Amino acid sequence: MEDRDPVAPPHPAQDVTEHVGYRLKRSAAALRGAMDKALREHGLTVPQYACLELLDQQPGLSNAELARGAFVTRQSMNVVLRGLQEAGLVARPSTTDHGRALPAHLTEEGRDRLDAARNAVYAIERQMIEAIPPRRLTTLLADLDRMTEALGG
Repeated sequence: MEDRDPVAPPHPAQDVTEHVGYRLKRSAAALRGAMDKALREHGLTVPQYACLELLDQQPGLSNAELARGAFVTRQSMNVVLRGLQEAGLVARPSTTDHGRALPAHLTEEGRDRLDAARNAVYAIERQMIEAIPPRRLTTLLADLDRMTEALGG
C-alpha cells in the first residue's frame, strides 16, 4: 500500500458530518421528509406542490420553466403535470398558437388544494425558522444565496 498525503478539509472538521455540504444535505433531507409526510395528507408530492406554487405565482409557465423552478428534469415535470391535470388541479391547452410550449394554469380545485397544502408546508418552515434566533434569519438566507452563487447556481 502506497503512502498518501492527506487531503486537507476546507475548514476544521473531525469527520464528514462536520462538513458544510453534509450539514446542508442533512437539513434538506429532514425538510424533504417533513414535507413528504405533510403533503401526503393533501394527496400531493413535493414536486407537485412546487409546481402548484410556481403556477400560482406565475400562471402560464411552460414545462421547461416549471422543471427549472421545481429542480426536476423536463421529463419528470411532464409526469408531474400529467398527474396534476388528471387530478383536475392544472389545466393546459391541447395545442398552442405560438411555439411548442403549452402554458399551464391552476384550476379552482388546484388553488383550493394548494391553499390547504401551503398551510402545512408553511408550518414546517415556521418550525425550522423558530430553531434559530430571528436576528440571524436574514444573514442565513444571504449566506445560503452566496454559497449557491459561488457554485454557479
